[in-house]
Amino acid sequence: MQEFHDGTPDDVARYPMVPIRDVVVFPYTAVRFKIGRQLSVVALQKALASDRIIFLATQHDATLEDPNPEQVYRTGTLARISQHLYLADGNIKVQVEGIERAKAIRIDEEENYWQAVIRRTSQPIERSPRINALVGRLTSLIDQYVRQNPENVDSLHSDLQIEDPSRLVDTITSHLKISVEDKQGILEIAPLHERLVRLIEIVEIELDKLQLDRSIQGRVKKQMEKAQKEYYLNEKIKAINKELGRRDEKAELEELRKKIEASGMSPDAHNKALSELRRLEQMPPMSAESAVSRNYLDWLLAVPWKEASEEVRDIKHAEEVLEADHYGLEKIKERILEFLAIRQLVQNPKGSILCFVGPPGVGKTSLGRSIARATGRKFVRLSLGGVRDEAEIRGHRRTYIGALPGQIIQMMKKAGTVNPLILLDEVDKLGMDFRGDPAAALLEVLDPEQNNTFQDHYLDVEYDLSKVMFIATANVLHTIPAALQDRLEIIRLSGYTEQEKTEIAKRYLIPKQLEANGLTLEKLEFGSESIATLIQHYTREAGVRNLEREISSLCRKIARKYVVLDDKEKEKFKETLAGESVKELLGPIRFRAQSANEHNEVGVATGLAWTEVGGDVLQIETSLMPGRGQLTLTGKLGEVMQESMRTAISCVRARANKLGISPSFYKRYDIHIHVPEGAIPKDGPSAGITIATALVSLLTNNPVRKDVAMTGEITLRGKVLPIGGVKEKLLAAHRVGMKTIILPRDNEKDLIEVPKDVLSTFQVNLVDKVDEVLNIALDESVSKEISGDMPPIWEQQDVSNTTGSNTSLD
Repeated sequence: MQEFHDGTPDDVARYPMVPIRDVVVFPYTAVRFKIGRQLSVVALQKALASDRIIFLATQHDATLEDPNPEQVYRTGTLARISQHLYLADGNIKVQVEGIERAKAIRIDEEENYWQAVIRRTSQPIERSPRINALVGRLTSLIDQYVRQNPENVDSLHSDLQIEDPSRLVDTITSHLKISVEDKQGILEIAPLHERLVRLIEIVEIELDKLQLDRSIQGRVKKQMEKAQKEYYLNEKIKAINKELGRRDEKAELEELRKKIEASGMSPDAHNKALSELRRLEQMPPMSAESAVSRNYLDWLLAVPWKEASEEVRDIKHAEEVLEADHYGLEKIKERILEFLAIRQLVQNPKGSILCFVGPPGVGKTSLGRSIARATGRKFVRLSLGGVRDEAEIRGHRRTYIGALPGQIIQMMKKAGTVNPLILLDEVDKLGMDFRGDPAAALLEVLDPEQNNTFQDHYLDVEYDLSKVMFIATANVLHTIPAALQDRLEIIRLSGYTEQEKTEIAKRYLIPKQLEANGLTLEKLEFGSESIATLIQHYTREAGVRNLEREISSLCRKIARKYVVLDDKEKEKFKETLAGESVKELLGPIRFRAQSANEHNEVGVATGLAWTEVGGDVLQIETSLMPGRGQLTLTGKLGEVMQESMRTAISCVRARANKLGISPSFYKRYDIHIHVPEGAIPKDGPSAGITIATALVSLLTNNPVRKDVAMTGEITLRGKVLPIGGVKEKLLAAHRVGMKTIILPRDNEKDLIEVPKDVLSTFQVNLVDKVDEVLNIALDESVSKEISGDMPPIWEQQDVSNTTGSNTSLD
C-alpha cells in the first residue's frame, strides 16, 4: 500500500490492482482463482512484496485478454492474499479473502501493472426493525431455495448463522448461482437495506425459475410415462392380434421392405427408402414422426419406377385416330406422325416438348388427348392457370406439416407409368409472387437434357422424366418467359374457317350433343343453312366452343318439345332445323355478319388485326376540321398504335407535294383519327399503312375501295415492314368477304399457312412502299366531287402547288 501525506483523507489509498474474469469477490469471503496475464502477475508480486493487500475488480467482458481501465468495473473489493502457488504452466494459483468494498477513483498504468487509487466504503453494523424484517424475509426465501435446490445446501445453511446483516448479504450473494452482472450490482450497492431488497428480488426470481423447471420436469415425466404406457399397450395389442391371426406392425414393415425391393427404384431412391424404413422401425407406432415417415415411404412406392405402357408405334393407326378425332390441323398431325416415325428408328430418343398455341376453343386440349390415344400412352392433364407457388411444381420439403410432392410427381402417380403424356394446360397463365416463380421451376421439367434427374423437394431423390411426353398449351406467347419458350417447340393453331367449322359441327359436335341430350339423327336433323346461321349470327370466335354450346341449346329445346308428345306423336316426330327455325328457337341474332363497307368512302380504310381469339377487321376513320393543327386520337389506343398514327402523318406530310396536298395543311386544320369499338383496347404497329391510306384519302378527297383490306407497319420513309398473325388476319378478311388484300412483301412466306380454299378467294398484293398501297387502295375512277359534308379545305386552291390534274389543298 502506498500512503498519502499531502492532506489526502484516510479512506483513500493506492493498491496494486488485478482485473478478474467471471467472478466477483465479496468482503468476508474466500475465493480461489488463477492469474496468468503479465499485467496481473506483476501486480500480485507487488502486493506480496508489500502488505499482501490487493484491489480486485471484475471485467465487463470476460473474453477480453488485454482490457483497458475503461473495460473494468470501478467498484471492487480489497482482499488479502492468503495463499499462492506457482504452477508448471506459468500461471499462479491464488487464494484471497475479501476485506472490504472499495471504489477506484483513478487507475494508473505503472511499469507492467496497474495501481488503483481507491476509496474505502465504510460498512457500519446496522440494526433496525426494517433491517430485521428484511433479514427475516431473506432467511425464509433461502430456506425455500435450499429445499428446492439442494446442490449448495451446506454453504447456504452455514451462511444463515451469520449475525451481521451486511456480512450475511455478501456471503449469500457470493454463494448463490446467479449471473456476474447481478453479483456486481449488489457489490456496488452501499446502503444495507437496498442490498437486502435487491438480493430478495433476485432470490424470488431464482425461486420462480426453479418452480418452472420442476413444472417442465413434471410434464416430461408424464410424457415419458405416457410413452411407456403406449408401448405396453402396443405390445398387448400385438399379442392380441397374434392370437386373432391379424398382421402386426412388424409384418407391415416387412411387407414395405418387400415392396421397396420389388419397386425397381433407382439406387439413390432405394437407399433412401431403406434408410427411412429403418428409422420407422425404431419409432413408436403412434408417434407423429412415424406417420410422416410412413407417408413418405408410401409416396416413394406409389410413384412408378419401371411400369411402362406399351407404346403404339403404328403410324397408320395413329393417323386413323387423329383423323377420326379432329378435322384439319394437318401441320400438327404431320408433326405427331414424324414423332412416331422417329420412335420406330431410335430406341430411346430425347423427345421434344411441344407447345400448342392458339385461341380458345380450337381443340388444343382435346388434341393432346387424341395424341395419347394414338400413341398408346396414359393421359393426364395438369392445369397451370393461376398457379403462383413454385412448390406446386417441385413440392414442399418434408419439414412442413402436411407437405406433399409437387404436381408433376402427383401426375406421375396418377398415370401409374413412366411414359405417360402429361398435358400442361394454360402454361401462359402461370403467375409469380413471393412464394417463387413456377415458370422457372418448369425449366428443368421441360428440358430434355435435364429432366432425367428431376428432383422433387418432397421425395428428395432424382426421378427420371425423360420418357414422359410433355405437351403444353397456351393462348398467347408473350406471357411465357423467353427461357421457357426456348425449351418448347411452338406449333400454332389458328382459327377455323367457316367451311371448317361446318365440317367440325357435322362430324363431331352435332353427334356428340345429340347423344348427350338423348336424341338421334332420326329425330333431329341440322340443315346446312342452320349450321351457317349458327356460325355467322350466334357465334363470333376462332374456335368452336360457343358453336357447340349453341348446338347443345338447340338440342335441349327440341328435347323439351319431344318429351311432351304422346307415344304416337313421338314415333312420327322428325325435326329439321333451317336458318329461320334457328332464329325462332334462339331468339334475335347476336352478331350481324361483318362485311365490307357498302360503298367506297373518303377517309375510311379497312385494316386487319390479330386478337387472342383470332383475327378481326377494323375500320380506321379520319376527319378534318378547321383549327390550328391539333391531332386527336381516339378508340382506346395503345402507345405503339398512337406512335404508328403519328408516323403515318409524318410520312404523308413528307409526301404532300407528290400527293398533291398543301404542305401547310396541318397548320390550319385539326385531324381526328378514330378506331371504332372504343371499349376494346387496341395496340400494335400493323395498322400503319391503313392509317396512311385513310389520311391520304381524306386529304385528296379520293375514296378508298370498299373491297380492299390491308395490314403492314409503315416507316417515315414510306417503307412497308412485315407483321405477324397473317393467317388469322386473312381468315378474318375471308369471313367479311374482302376480295383484295395488301400485305408486306416480307410476309409472302406466311401465305403457305393459309388454307388454299381461303387464299384462292383473294387477290393478294405484296408491297414494299406506301405508294404501291395507295395505287391499289384508292379508287381514282371516282370523280372528286366536293361534298357538302366535306371540310372547307377543298374549297380553296393553293396556286403555288397546282400541278397537273391534282388539286393542291390548303
